[in-house]
Amino acid sequence: MGSVEADFSSSVIWKDSPKYEEARVGRVFNHRRPDRYPRAVVEATSVKDIVNAVLLARELNVRVSVRSGGHSWAAWSVREDAVLVDLGKFRRLEYNEETSTVTVSPSTTGRILNGFLTTKGKLFAGGHCPDVGLGGFLLQGGMGWNCKNWGWACEKIKAIEVVTAEGKVLTCNKDENTCLYWAARGAGPGFPGIITAFHLEVRDAYSCMMSSTFQWPISKYQEVMDWVVKIAPQCDESVEVVSVGLRPDPTKDPIILAGFLSFQNSEEAAKKSLSVVNETRPAGTIMEAMCLPTTLEKEYCAQDLANPHGHRYTSENAYIENDANVSEVLREAFTTLPEGTKTFALYFAMNPCSRREPSGMALSMQSDHYFALYTVWEDAKDDERCQTWVKDVMAGVEKHSVGAYLGDSDFQVRRTKFWGDSQARRLMHVRRDYDPEGIICGYLDQGDKSGVAGLDNVFEWQQRPEWDLTSTL
Repeated sequence: MGSVEADFSSSVIWKDSPKYEEARVGRVFNHRRPDRYPRAVVEATSVKDIVNAVLLARELNVRVSVRSGGHSWAAWSVREDAVLVDLGKFRRLEYNEETSTVTVSPSTTGRILNGFLTTKGKLFAGGHCPDVGLGGFLLQGGMGWNCKNWGWACEKIKAIEVVTAEGKVLTCNKDENTCLYWAARGAGPGFPGIITAFHLEVRDAYSCMMSSTFQWPISKYQEVMDWVVKIAPQCDESVEVVSVGLRPDPTKDPIILAGFLSFQNSEEAAKKSLSVVNETRPAGTIMEAMCLPTTLEKEYCAQDLANPHGHRYTSENAYIENDANVSEVLREAFTTLPEGTKTFALYFAMNPCSRREPSGMALSMQSDHYFALYTVWEDAKDDERCQTWVKDVMAGVEKHSVGAYLGDSDFQVRRTKFWGDSQARRLMHVRRDYDPEGIICGYLDQGDKSGVAGLDNVFEWQQRPEWDLTSTL
């Protein structure tokens, strides 16, 4: 193994190194840290480092795991006895003015990318949370800014650069290595390679962003949620629509919030876009902020506050059936948030994006109604309480769902559908074709046993009444 390691321009950090623990989990956002220990960590700074890491893993007869931003709730990058390739120090950010495309390395965050693009008068609809790396975000589909109207971020991938499980370097697009290009848009952590660069189509930036935000006591939950579901399709294509259940004071009753964010190029246009919600909002608000000028950076700061660092997280989600009674399905989630925590329940309106059939990519699971739980606490003594609450809530919600989003899931805990049936079958074939030995760590299911086979893509609750909470990070 020394022959491969000697070629590295960056160091290989082994278990006996004083740097090991920081390299293992220092960039893992979720402080509910996993009890899994890679054989070594490679802090790559070049494509050559990544190739050498794959070759090292093959020499050691172990697998390779990959970390882009470290924001996976289940810490997918941290695998037992694998070579962990950490891309945090591998950076690339280039804009091509002729093609309006940007080339980025996977650890580039939405905040960094848009800070750069702002100087070019451009925008990319990356993740809402500012420190989410584009690697995991795009592989999972990318539910980014105004996804409801602009569509999935992965639809803007024009090409990718990949290191395969054999250590080969490939470019993949609609004309070459098309199977990997197809898989990269929606495969999630099961992608059978290491992406080193995304080539992304960007859009023109907006000169006027404006928001309207309202809060009500939780006693108004049903009226407000019914209104949000009804009003969302009436909003124009500039408006992102969200509803949130949260406890601004963790010791007091929850509230329900509705937020509407408009991307326009004039104050007049933004006010017109928000008028439909401003004029029809339910009575009884405890806070109103209508037509408030904002910026993407201000929105990132707000997301930072909602997703605090140094906390323990459990995330769950579901795409709710289009014709479901949404307010009833989500009532428990929004109204019984665990006390003493910073937990929030989120509803995103997804129509009309959800009414457009995804084409030419693995991404294939969506509905008009997206729901996610972000359960946030600080003390390990609350682990069981918070996880049990999530289990109880999801037991009711999942029976009204069509599937789930990869990015807010933990395959160790709950098994469900993440793709359409035909797309799932094709994706698992791509995994086997490009990585038949299972060198690249795939989907972290219970016991990390999925390997080359991948996930079953089935509603487990239809077969088993209970799902297992014994697995932790």
